[in-house]
Amino acid sequence: MEQSRVIGVDVGGTKILAAVVSRDGSLGARLERPSDHSSQEALLTELDALVEELHRAEPEVRALGFGIPSRIDQRRGRALKSVNIPLEGVDFRDRMRERHGLPVGLDNDANAAAIGEWRAGAARGATDVVMLTLGTGVGGGLILDGRPYRGATGSGAELGHIVIEPGGPPCGCGGHGHLESLAAGPAADRVARTLYGEAANAHELVRRGQAGESEAVEALAGIGRYLGAGIASFVNVFEPELVVVGGGFGVAGELLLGPAREVVAVEGLQPACDTVRIVEAELGVDAGVIGAGMVAFEALDAEG
Repeated sequence: MEQSRVIGVDVGGTKILAAVVSRDGSLGARLERPSDHSSQEALLTELDALVEELHRAEPEVRALGFGIPSRIDQRRGRALKSVNIPLEGVDFRDRMRERHGLPVGLDNDANAAAIGEWRAGAARGATDVVMLTLGTGVGGGLILDGRPYRGATGSGAELGHIVIEPGGPPCGCGGHGHLESLAAGPAADRVARTLYGEAANAHELVRRGQAGESEAVEALAGIGRYLGAGIASFVNVFEPELVVVGGGFGVAGELLLGPAREVVAVEGLQPACDTVRIVEAELGVDAGVIGAGMVAFEALDAEG
């Protein structure tokens, strides 16, 4: 079983990355395709094709794992509602098992990224971890007492939706002032447009900040302080060893994390705020597909 391999599939709104994954997190054959948004059935057919192509290349794979941007009912293996992809109310686990004849694991994409960093990245060896993925939104994942935490039904760890500023900027979920609306890429887009014109975006803001431009550095520090307010709440609730920050906007690195640590030092409770480490993710774009592979191993091991 230690030598077994599985297929992990990281489903994103823009692209799908699928790979053969070993238990140590190393990757074998891999495929990448643009996500098909035309319909639910078209997306499922695209996932089938990726799995089948990898299975032909690696006939010995033992299970499948999927990380999808969806709220998951783990009891039934259902994708309840998704963000940026056309999946809703789908008996995903049963469908994939019937189609491919292998055990199937399923998780939210941010949970999968957290599992990937825990098993093979920045959080290796830790037992209590909070991960935040900063991109179009703020995804979250928890490892508590050495196990992924998913909540009562499997939809837990929506960390991007804690309220930081009541009545603040609108969030994509319909709320206001959530961490996601204050510390993700769109927040940086708004600031960039204010500073540099309507054509500017988060990428330009980060580039200017990394070049040392004072306006950009301070703008990113402001976003980092909102991030720190969220992290302080997670530190006070969960007392993790590590908080790992990744995602596309997470490449801003210390421009965000330095100010975030300053807020945690003030707002966090001792001893947690003194011992927690806030670090950058290590696995980059591979975190989700490695984590999806680990979810596949969970499904394989559950079947004995």
